[in-house]
Amino acid sequence: MVLHDAGVKNRRMHEVKLSDGSITLSPLRLDDVEAHLTGEDELLVRWLNGGPGTREGVEAYFRHCREQWDTAGPLRAFGIRVGATGEALAGTIDLRFAGEGLAPGQVNVAYGLYSSWRGRGLATRAVLLASQYAASEGGAEAVIQVDPENSASAAVARRAGFAPGKQSYSKDGTRFDWYVRDLRVAPR
Repeated sequence: MVLHDAGVKNRRMHEVKLSDGSITLSPLRLDDVEAHLTGEDELLVRWLNGGPGTREGVEAYFRHCREQWDTAGPLRAFGIRVGATGEALAGTIDLRFAGEGLAPGQVNVAYGLYSSWRGRGLATRAVLLASQYAASEGGAEAVIQVDPENSASAAVARRAGFAPGKQSYSKDGTRFDWYVRDLRVAPR
């Protein structure tokens, strides 16, 4: 992992770039809105977004993400970028350092790839990079919450070294299987 701004506290958090040489994670920005709307499909709507995106809604969310970076808030939303210049948006991954059902030190990891980028191992690579970043920011345990019907997401969690944990239920009664990984231990 390459953390371009490591140790430089006077730089803005939204300048973070993480890379493993194949993918780059960098904060979402407003010029990603079109690529996100173009890439959104039925699976992203079902498993991640909770409903089809609108330009206004996605722009508002991306502004919120930027604000979270600027204020060191609990949400860190990254674009998963690929290509020679690392600019093609392949999906998103976000970390939540606080939230309902999370214990102190737990960090929720949520991710989604656009259909043309699935099946290439990019989500697993993104989870590994994001987990390293979460650890560097004080996270002790990463949590991926997966709907039991979303076998692809569960497979990503397992490939990234997460182990099955507890189950939880959302306010609407949806069950989630938890996959957890100790961030204080290097992945195998």
